[in-house]
Amino acid sequence: MIQSVNSVPAFDIKQQYATIEAEISAAVLEVLASGRYIGGPAVEGFEKQFAAYHGVSNCVACNSGTDALYLALRALGIGAGDEVITTPFTFIATAEVISEVGAKPIFVDIDETTFNLDVEKVAAAITAKTKAIIPVHLFGQPMDMTELMAIAQSHNLPVIEDCAQATGASWGGQKVGSIGHIGCFSFYPTKNLGGCGDGGAITTNDPAIATQLRILREHGSKVRYIHEQVGINSRLDALQAVILQIKLRYLDHWNERRRAIADYYYQFLSQIPGIIPPQELLGGVGVWNQYTIRVSSQDRNGASSKYRDWVKNQIQEKGVNSMIYYPYPLHLQPVYQSLGYQPGDLPMSEQASSQVLSLPMFPELTQQQQDQVIYALKDCLG
Repeated sequence: MIQSVNSVPAFDIKQQYATIEAEISAAVLEVLASGRYIGGPAVEGFEKQFAAYHGVSNCVACNSGTDALYLALRALGIGAGDEVITTPFTFIATAEVISEVGAKPIFVDIDETTFNLDVEKVAAAITAKTKAIIPVHLFGQPMDMTELMAIAQSHNLPVIEDCAQATGASWGGQKVGSIGHIGCFSFYPTKNLGGCGDGGAITTNDPAIATQLRILREHGSKVRYIHEQVGINSRLDALQAVILQIKLRYLDHWNERRRAIADYYYQFLSQIPGIIPPQELLGGVGVWNQYTIRVSSQDRNGASSKYRDWVKNQIQEKGVNSMIYYPYPLHLQPVYQSLGYQPGDLPMSEQASSQVLSLPMFPELTQQQQDQVIYALKDCLG
């Protein structure tokens, strides 16, 4: 491998757009000419295609992945006095929506291999107040849904899958978002299926839940100007819908590229001392929204986060951009101090936050760019 002076971006959404620019331009111009910018056939068409892709009967498009989670909780009637089990190692939106509906997030520690909820710890966290479980398929890696669904069913609890980073991933041959009672997706531009702005969707096989979701996203209205409930305004724009329809046709190809990139990374990074590369669980097929390693060597200055940050800076000097998802676990965030969690309560999540480093990952990443990433890490740690 030869060191390069060119900069390797952490992600690059412009390259992907360039490959389908003509298709998107034509579809966008057609929508603009139609005057149907909100709802209508474009959104309905995407909902049908997205539902079919996941093998579910219903898809309800909405404004964002955060709204998808919020609407899912609302549709299940979860509110004040209720508890919802989830992970502390994820973006705050997952817990934020639990608080927004008036419920209490109960954080359960993660598995050190997958960064996902430790299924063995979930059952112990269930109380009489528990009303749902929200697993997150973090970084595009599906968690063990077989065991989780067994636990949920034994306690008669609904499962809301947070699939924001995992569109196209599967567990046991089933797409994530079709295994639990509800699946929630984000179309933020950097996701595997990303729009040109915000967007989200909710999948379910329960027609009653789907009906409730549609009412809630339209200001609590089933019939225009007749408001049965307090809802919100959470609709997917027609422009985003046609863009996502086009991108959905390419999603499996892009995800296969991500898998090939992940395999190449693992081949070399697993040989570098101090790096723990991610691995898939048997039964899962990941889509690698992020390729996140753990930098586990002893910190020369004491704290492992400082060492991780040192590694990040070292490879940055060699032209390799990287990201840290997530530097602070949710149970130790200032906003959740009132829940009473203390440092050391969820050790794997805290350790992950101090060690994780997400390397460049996008379908158009070249082998030469990957070699530059690998060389930079080997030069730093080898």
